Amino acid sequence: MKKTIKALLALSILATLSVTAKAQKPSTDLLNPTNHTLVLIDHESQMAFAVKNIETEILKNNTAIVAGASKIFNVPTVVTTVAEKSFSGPVFTEIQDVYPQATSNYIDRTTMNTWEDVNAHKAITGKGKKKIVLAGLWTGVCIVGPALSAKAEGYDVYVITDASGDVSKEAHEMAIQRMIQAGVKPITSIQYLLELQRDWARSETYKAVTDLVKKYGGAYGVGIQYAHEMLKH
Repeated sequence: MKKTIKALLALSILATLSVTAKAQKPSTDLLNPTNHTLVLIDHESQMAFAVKNIETEILKNNTAIVAGASKIFNVPTVVTTVAEKSFSGPVFTEIQDVYPQATSNYIDRTTMNTWEDVNAHKAITGKGKKKIVLAGLWTGVCIVGPALSAKAEGYDVYVITDASGDVSKEAHEMAIQRMIQAGVKPITSIQYLLELQRDWARSETYKAVTDLVKKYGGAYGVGIQYAHEMLKH
């Protein structure tokens, strides 16, 4: 009888350990700070003027969250522009604050498809990551092009939909649908940030992440500010 009880107890412990081990292993589809390259494409004033699917302020805030997240977690990041000096104008200040042009070496192009620019392609693929995360303006041109091109070369591609925009809601949505049909994975700015943090016990990035959300995260940020002030944690 005692042997039976011990055997059952041992099986129970093994089962618990097995479940725990499986529960602790995240999906390979999830992004983490070391498994991807972030590419910020054409977040420039002239490109933003025509965006209609999202309010400019919200677009800029979402872009700030994405850029800030990549900096907090040291994600390999490429910032690329199109005809910056002759047509499209300066990059959003929300990106410049995180990645100053003087030290970040923005890659300026003439191609609408970033993937077709030799320097941009080399910078992106040279990071050595098989996952690529894209965000930028406009969705139906400057995001679809590199997304489908990278996918064709065997990369696992993600697009941050609310840090991207197009000349109409339909243009943006059709572009997203087209990419999804090709196997590209849509995510949002807050989702990107929280997927990198993943665990609030990671104290080394907790303050930076919550500070970023308080500044740019809208209602979510207000909630965090309230919790910090009123609940003192």
